[in-house]
Amino acid sequence: MEPVNIIGAGLAGSEAAWQAARSGVPVILHEMRPAVGTFAHKTGDCAEMVCSNSFRSDDDVMNAVGQLHWEMRTADGLIMSMADKHRLPAGGALAVDREAFSQAVTEALQAEPLIEIRTGEIDDLPTEGSWIVATGPLTSDRLAGSIRAVTGTEALAFFDAIAPIVHADTIDMGVAWEQSRYDKGETEAERRAYINCPMNRDEYEAFIDALLAADKTEFREGETAGYFDGCLPIEVMAERGRETLRHGPMKPVGLTNAHKPEEKAYAVVQLRRDNALGTLYNIVGFQTKMKYGAQTEVFRMIPGLQDASFARLGGIHRNSFLNSPTLLDDRMRLRKRPNLRFAGQVTGVEGYVESAAMGLLAGRMAAAQARGDDLGPPPFTTAMGALVNHITGGAEAKTFQPMNVNFGLFPPLEEMRSGRKGRKDRYPAYTQRAKDDFRAWLATQ
Repeated sequence: MEPVNIIGAGLAGSEAAWQAARSGVPVILHEMRPAVGTFAHKTGDCAEMVCSNSFRSDDDVMNAVGQLHWEMRTADGLIMSMADKHRLPAGGALAVDREAFSQAVTEALQAEPLIEIRTGEIDDLPTEGSWIVATGPLTSDRLAGSIRAVTGTEALAFFDAIAPIVHADTIDMGVAWEQSRYDKGETEAERRAYINCPMNRDEYEAFIDALLAADKTEFREGETAGYFDGCLPIEVMAERGRETLRHGPMKPVGLTNAHKPEEKAYAVVQLRRDNALGTLYNIVGFQTKMKYGAQTEVFRMIPGLQDASFARLGGIHRNSFLNSPTLLDDRMRLRKRPNLRFAGQVTGVEGYVESAAMGLLAGRMAAAQARGDDLGPPPFTTAMGALVNHITGGAEAKTFQPMNVNFGLFPPLEEMRSGRKGRKDRYPAYTQRAKDDFRAWLATQ
């Protein structure tokens, strides 16, 4: 049987390889790391998480991301299986020990007899064979050039920013306290999953002033890009208005200062555990393009972080993606070269889970074709189906931008078109319909 070749062993490529192999089809997984590195990656492991350690909400009743988690688990997804094994307390979110997680994914792929992992860069799109391109936002320049040559169009681009990580033992817990927003979580550990640093109004205003005045990373000559709203650098948010941050990642709602319960914070900076030992915490929503020296000065203005030591400072990188509505069919194949499928962030989905989900579908579709079958996408009443529909035709090509999964991508329920029912009724109805339809789709395979 002809193997499925996959370029890129990130979350999408790893999931695609797992799904194809579990369908009985041999896989060759090509990964350029560690032979060819990137500034953002630190290891040669598969499914390395660069920007954050969170897969976001795990609520599969009221949240579209949680529904996507459910679909991936139901489809025997490797990424969700390893995430569950290496999860950390994070309230209602699914966060993982990122190093243990990526090592576990790597070991699972290495142990699968139908998967061969080859190290080395693929710098040109192959003309023959079955291939899945899952190179992510850091596609190498040479391969990106080949993609542009084949598609006949420039890939779109935006800049994605990385949040800093703090050593836990340098956080002043006499100022900060542990609490998840609204005490969310089923266990005490989940209800205390975040470290919170409060600011009064004067501290917040001084912080905004410093943030706006700080030295920023400059784009290289000739580079232009827009930012994805779900991953804006904090200084860009601050430029949109002085109150933007306290209504975004620094919102104080749902939190009570354990040291001064009678005082309401004007703004709160949250940190989320980044490893199982609890020795590292990332600053939630604090993606930044500030230069390193400026970051340490500005972030140490945060009460509780005045003596903080940083395991990693923030960064910024170019993130490339296709104008998929004009280029891909609903089997995620390049219309001009149907031997090529694309998966992951390069297709224009945003987020770890969304990227892995597109890998899951691409892997199953490629495996079906290798067996002489044809597998269509799930109904777009499901989370996966809604994403595929969006990137392969549901979105407006002229204004196409990366998209997280959300209920706005789901078709409305007929009985709720009147708008008289609120979210508490609509969201469970969306997710129940999605579960029923996804199970039916799986049963056809």
